[in-house]
Amino acid sequence: IGIGAQMVGLAQGAFSAAMPYIHQRKQFGKPIASFQGMQFRVGMAATEIEAAQLMVLNAARLKDSGKPFVMQAAMAKLKASLVAEKVASQAVEWMGGVGFTKEFPLEKFYRDAKIGSIYEGTSNLQLQTIAKMISRDYEE
Repeated sequence: IGIGAQMVGLAQGAFSAAMPYIHQRKQFGKPIASFQGMQFRVGMAATEIEAAQLMVLNAARLKDSGKPFVMQAAMAKLKASLVAEKVASQAVEWMGGVGFTKEFPLEKFYRDAKIGSIYEGTSNLQLQTIAKMISRDYEE
């Protein structure tokens, strides 16, 4: 649950770091944030961050209430780490070449996002945990 929460924070940080830039950077006399394609990407990234956050909060709620939570925690960690990688990568793209410079925090968010799929259980381990727990309901 803790790593999932960290990855949600990382995704939000990358998103928040890129948003001012896309509102300031202009192409064809308009901020790039005003173009429909960019709006779709921003909307999808925000939705994915919200979904990951809710999954982490649900796993924490279950744990705090003493209910089974391992499967939900594995799902939350998996989702949050995937979202962090995707959003950090997209945020770098939104900023173009400057997204990789040390002048902006995105290059660090991008590097840090990768570790979320590795430590405290790789994404494949999370998938295996989820599948095993689901299978228990169907075994005879």
